[in-house]
Amino acid sequence: MTDVLRRGRASLAFGFFAQGVAFALLVTRIPAIQDRYGVSDALLPAFLAAVPVLAGAGSVGTERLVRRIPPSVVLRWSQPVVLLALLGVGAGDRMAELAVSLAAFGLSVGALDASMNMLGVSLQRAYGRSIMLGFHAAYSLGGILGASLAWAGAHWELALWASYLPVVCVLVPLCLVGSRWYVDGDGGPVGRGDGSGGDQGVVFKVLLPLCLVMTFAYIGDSTVSNWSAKYLQDVLGSSEQAATVPYNVYMVTTLVGRALGDFGVRRFGAVAVVRGGALVAAGGFAVVAAAPGAWLGMLGFTLVGLGLCVLVPQTFAAAGRLFPGASDAAVARLNIFNYVGFLIGSPLVGALGDAWSYRGAMLVPMVLVLVTLGYARSFAAQPDRYGGGHERPRTADVGRGSNGV
Repeated sequence: MTDVLRRGRASLAFGFFAQGVAFALLVTRIPAIQDRYGVSDALLPAFLAAVPVLAGAGSVGTERLVRRIPPSVVLRWSQPVVLLALLGVGAGDRMAELAVSLAAFGLSVGALDASMNMLGVSLQRAYGRSIMLGFHAAYSLGGILGASLAWAGAHWELALWASYLPVVCVLVPLCLVGSRWYVDGDGGPVGRGDGSGGDQGVVFKVLLPLCLVMTFAYIGDSTVSNWSAKYLQDVLGSSEQAATVPYNVYMVTTLVGRALGDFGVRRFGAVAVVRGGALVAAGGFAVVAAAPGAWLGMLGFTLVGLGLCVLVPQTFAAAGRLFPGASDAAVARLNIFNYVGFLIGSPLVGALGDAWSYRGAMLVPMVLVLVTLGYARSFAAQPDRYGGGHERPRTADVGRGSNGV
């Protein structure tokens, strides 16, 4: 059984890695996609907003789907669809083709995100100790590789399809082969969330603090993703080349923080790690807002990455602990709020920056991240506490391997 868990953990980590590659290849080539299809600046926000909206719908659909089939099956087939939709974005030449490809990408990425985290939560329960941050570290590593490949494609002036095709040809078969070793835990029957409580349902009032933390974390993340380069160049007076540095450093610190974060959870507990991460991220935004020059601004964004990186994985893990008999439903519903945060964050900072100041706008995610401190108790270990001498047997709560479906 231990070998089953190890193979399941490795194959799921590769799934997270592949998703990081695919998402980075899409978002880092948005200007090239805009040029290829002739998407105007006025129309571009509508296309960009449609992806997270449809991803939220895909997550809702996954909650219903896993009532009938295991999450491993959803993940096995949604991941190739995400990669093929990415290729479709690069291969088309008409606006309608772009719309169809982005719609397929959005719906399938919602199913992919939800099912990946369902399996991660159930595997963590089976291990009896914190391993969720490691999965998200694999995603960050994939994001760094995807961004590097996108840079290479732009540098060599490759057509989008030529940049995407080799990646898709490599990752699709590897993901399908790796899916043979996915392990489905006992995510429990999906409850209606009608307030009945118990292990068989998700009570939204109990889940709400985690939903807010997820939203606030992604507001912070989208602030860095969408505004760090503009902030350094327009507000702090950096060069165009230097303005590209914060996001790259942010991704690297996210990888490092997540790679080490599971050890922190085992040693100090999830509540302490979440509080520490929130304080570090808020301090980073404060440094960004007050920075007199580009170097301090870069330091601030680095601190933001180091702090924010622990919040999302621990939020999924906490949902699994709060609803051990309905963790799949809890994860699917919680996953919707990462798209809510993404949709709110970038327009909110932009609107405040235009109406007030971009320095002042950076204080908004700072305050929201600090609000997380008030919800830290929701991350407290339940009776199946992980780490700190409270690990359970690693073979507990293991469901069937997906190749037995």
